[in-house]
Amino acid sequence: MRDDIICWWSGGVTSAVACHLTIQLFGLDRCRFIMIDTKNEHPDTYRFKKDCEEWYGKEIEIITAVGEDKKYADIQDVWFTRMSLNVATGAICSSELKRQVRVDFEKKNPFSHQVFGFDCDEPNRAKNLKNNNRKTKPIFPLLLYWMSKKECIKVLEEANIEVPIAYKEGFTNNNCYQTGCVQGGIGYWQKIKREQPDKWEAMAKVEHELTDLKGEPVTCLKDQSNEAKISGLFKVFLKPHPDYPEYKDLSMMKGREPEPLAECNGFCGIQGNLFNQF
Repeated sequence: MRDDIICWWSGGVTSAVACHLTIQLFGLDRCRFIMIDTKNEHPDTYRFKKDCEEWYGKEIEIITAVGEDKKYADIQDVWFTRMSLNVATGAICSSELKRQVRVDFEKKNPFSHQVFGFDCDEPNRAKNLKNNNRKTKPIFPLLLYWMSKKECIKVLEEANIEVPIAYKEGFTNNNCYQTGCVQGGIGYWQKIKREQPDKWEAMAKVEHELTDLKGEPVTCLKDQSNEAKISGLFKVFLKPHPDYPEYKDLSMMKGREPEPLAECNGFCGIQGNLFNQF
């Protein structure tokens, strides 16, 4: 139906609550809930999906570019096919397994609007999406009510829905848990190295293999310091690469680890309406 509102359900708490708010704003009949599955998520994400389906009273459809008869076999296939992890324009896996899948879907399915779960910490991201992707016709329910991730977790708790395990482990998102998110940042990967060393070691091995194949550093992380901007050595390895000793590795970096959300008891009230700025 041309009147459908596509609600993107990512497996995170913000998109889950954004979908719920869309039902309240526009009615369940107009909502179509879609999950873009990277096939790289924690199994608990699919438990969370079922809980949200019961909450909404409607199925969350799955679309994907991964699996048999699909474009890619798995997320590693993306990395090695494109010889890339995370660059200035973003992570190649996010581009191929999420953004492109969404664009292909919207070309084939009529809609009036698309719902994204950007929270009150992401107004610039929302504005960029609206300005640069007008055909998407995006709306942002969490910005309408100026809601944070902590408030979204509170809404889910009140609905007796258990948040995904990643939040309980102290992460601020539920993306690509199986391998770790290549866009996670310095603090994220420091936490992974300390608490899930096998996962860190596996991603460090991927970096080295891609680097050797491409003949230049391929990394998840970037050094944002002025020193790196001057030297041009802005790429940061998770683990030192013997052929590139001039580049920093994770052990040489200072980062801010994710602040746990699920254990917080204090939740701010709704603070105004930013929707008129878009």
